[in-house]
Amino acid sequence: MHKLQSLSVARLAKVLGRLSSRLHSTRGRPSAPLGSRILTKNDDIFKHNMWDHVQWTEEEKETARQKAKENSSTQIPLKEQGKFDTEACQYWDNFYKMHQEKFFKDRKWLFLEFPELLPSGATGQNTNRPLGDQQASHPQPTQSTTDTDGRHQQPNGPPHHHRNSDPPEHQGAAPEENEAATLTPTFPGQQSSFRILEVGCGVGNSVFPILSSVKETDAYLYCCDFSPCAIQLVKDHPDYRDSTCHAFVHDICEETAPFPFPPQSLDVILAVFVLSSIHPERMQGIVNRLSTYLKHGGIFLFRDYGRYDFSQLRFKKGRCLSENFYTRGDGTCVYFFTKGEVHDLFSNAGLEEIQNLEDRRLQVNRGKQVAMHRVWMQSKYRKL
Repeated sequence: MHKLQSLSVARLAKVLGRLSSRLHSTRGRPSAPLGSRILTKNDDIFKHNMWDHVQWTEEEKETARQKAKENSSTQIPLKEQGKFDTEACQYWDNFYKMHQEKFFKDRKWLFLEFPELLPSGATGQNTNRPLGDQQASHPQPTQSTTDTDGRHQQPNGPPHHHRNSDPPEHQGAAPEENEAATLTPTFPGQQSSFRILEVGCGVGNSVFPILSSVKETDAYLYCCDFSPCAIQLVKDHPDYRDSTCHAFVHDICEETAPFPFPPQSLDVILAVFVLSSIHPERMQGIVNRLSTYLKHGGIFLFRDYGRYDFSQLRFKKGRCLSENFYTRGDGTCVYFFTKGEVHDLFSNAGLEEIQNLEDRRLQVNRGKQVAMHRVWMQSKYRKL
């Protein structure tokens, strides 16, 4: 634990006495998102593993800036950097082969932070109430003229069996109508009215909490990752069903790689700790392309690492690729965002900001009696 980030008990009064208050404006923090465990008594610091809405002192901000400047002063030579981009798939595939499904925990917090993942009337895991008033800001599913357009059908995708077949009275339709229906390509989840895509799904730590919550609805979930090992682990999970989910290998950096659904067919796109693993120069193109698959009114949900998070400040010299972009010992990469960068990334893709928050928390190791500043970005953007 680096001494710049390990906080002694003696400093806690100074560090933790300044807590952020809740904002009630549309741009502020609503009552539910980002937690509600507020430290009001410094003596309580080691009673929990995490405290929410913690603000930094000016001294801590400067210390973090200096530490990031120091660990990025020596960068990996350009001629050695290419492999971290071109071989990213192999690095992540090796990661999942080694750790399987044991490294990350299921994200049961998803539905408190992102109720937009649930169709109207559904109840998320880890909640005790239907998400009634929280659904008010949820874009209602809209029917697009491209919903049945099969131009982007996955060539070798599994066959899709419609759950709702035509009733007998329609089987005697005019021959030309039947011929037109036969010529219309289909895609997985075509008959669902609410469609979700998770990019960079890994081994399904978001997938299976979502499937558990939408199984009684008409929702359909697509999930992709460029690691074949990760996708196979998703498909081998006992809760995976082709009728409600389509997992597929896909590299979102590949500009011409097809998706198994047409443009303007998705209600929600979820990207959790995904874009940070990609070279900064590729990010805008990825968000632009993904946004074309959202319906009008569809929403893009984003959560990732924030600037000066503890994990950034503990990097050693020689691990930096470019400003605020690093590679870990296993070859995987990570970028640390600011609110302004997130706003530009999605706004430049033509999306409207609903929420763009900096989630500052204090993570506590009660065994070692130390605390670490964590910084994450959490955002929601809507397609107009």
